[in-house]
Amino acid sequence: MLNLVAIEPRSFPEYEAAVSDAGGSLSKVSKDVRALIWTDYSQPKALAELLDSNPQIEWVQLPFAGVDAFSAVINRDVRFTSAKGSYREPVAEHALALSLALMRAIPERVRATSWGKSFAVSLFDASVLIYGGGGITEELVNLLAPFRAKITVLRKRPQHMVGVNSVLASTELLSELPKADLVVVTAALTSETSRVFNRQAFEAMKPSAYLVNIARGPLVHTGDLIDALSSGELAGAAVDVTDPEPLPEGHPLWQAKNILITPHTADTREMVVRLFSDRIRENVHAFFGGEALVGQVSAELGY
Repeated sequence: MLNLVAIEPRSFPEYEAAVSDAGGSLSKVSKDVRALIWTDYSQPKALAELLDSNPQIEWVQLPFAGVDAFSAVINRDVRFTSAKGSYREPVAEHALALSLALMRAIPERVRATSWGKSFAVSLFDASVLIYGGGGITEELVNLLAPFRAKITVLRKRPQHMVGVNSVLASTELLSELPKADLVVVTAALTSETSRVFNRQAFEAMKPSAYLVNIARGPLVHTGDLIDALSSGELAGAAVDVTDPEPLPEGHPLWQAKNILITPHTADTREMVVRLFSDRIRENVHAFFGGEALVGQVSAELGY
């Protein structure tokens, strides 16, 4: 049997079942343990200390799609896998829901107490720019297919993507923003993408364009977003992630014009436990059989 240890196993009995189903056994940390499932996003330092004291550990599985909090830990001689791709369906679904809500002025209408003006923007035949090219983007492209959207994807390493009109380098952001009716942020948070959506980016966007962020809060400069919404540089924005997060009560973003905020609910715990259990089962089986692990993290790329 393959020895594994999962932090907080009592909180996630489904993970223990996934390990067992894949032919492994859940154990306490010991010198026999070769693989680790780490579930605490808030303690990367504790993970580093555990790995330093257990050099026999060969593989660490993280339950998060983004591993920005662990950037200082993954740069070592241990294989790290994330949950990237695991939550692609519910997150893409949420991105589509937020996009439609914005373009149909739902944030305004849910607060309305009078009939108001007649306004809506259709997603059919719209120009959509997606910043990021991972699994969430692939799933969102599938969801956008019925709308005949003209889709451009910006990613670090451009390559052909099914259903996409154009795939360009991420560095083309400022030149592509003026063409988009809808901009969706799906990229990983790295030193290159931090606050890439800032005043310069918002000034490049059409006043009629909408922004949706379901990636990480710090990809967007919060103060600049508030200013852009207040000045009319953007028609509206929807964010499932914020900077800071959780967004404090009374924060100016809550009162920004045409803003829709959801509390990081693109993937809920119920969704994550089920989908991450599938990833654990798949990777334990692969590790035990000497096969390639799914979702391996690149220390160079940071995701």
